[in-house]
Amino acid sequence: MSTIRVAWGSATGPTEMSSFDAALADAGVHNYNLVTLSSVIPADARLERVGTAPDLGPTGEALYAVVGRETLAPGADGAACAGLGWVRSESGRGLFYESSGTDPDAVGEAVEAGLRRGMELREWTFREEPEVVVESTPADPTDHVTAVVVAAYGGSESLLA
Repeated sequence: MSTIRVAWGSATGPTEMSSFDAALADAGVHNYNLVTLSSVIPADARLERVGTAPDLGPTGEALYAVVGRETLAPGADGAACAGLGWVRSESGRGLFYESSGTDPDAVGEAVEAGLRRGMELREWTFREEPEVVVESTPADPTDHVTAVVVAAYGGSESLLA
């Protein structure tokens, strides 16, 4: 297995979708068709916090990812906050958990609580405490605003093969 890269970004735009696309661009994953995964980390995967993802393959290909996302409409209160956390077991297997909202502390707490519950559901021995990334950006009076955190699995794959 290759590397799972955790990237994050935020941006504004005139529509919900345009702000989401711009936030994905800030994270470096806007040129892929994201295929959403639930939460399990394979034992042989490496994990890296990268902030902005490197080139993961040709434009338009599929990219498997766990995605945390929050979008706010113009003039909303608070901040767009997306969180993603992970924890690994002694075998290398692990879990991702994502959450979103308008308060960065609450989002981080929800991610950690979800991971702890996921740990309780498995008979694995976990080797470390959960790690959490929260991306937060203030609401905008005139534009939509989106925050994302993405765990991108390996490189992209052709959709046409």
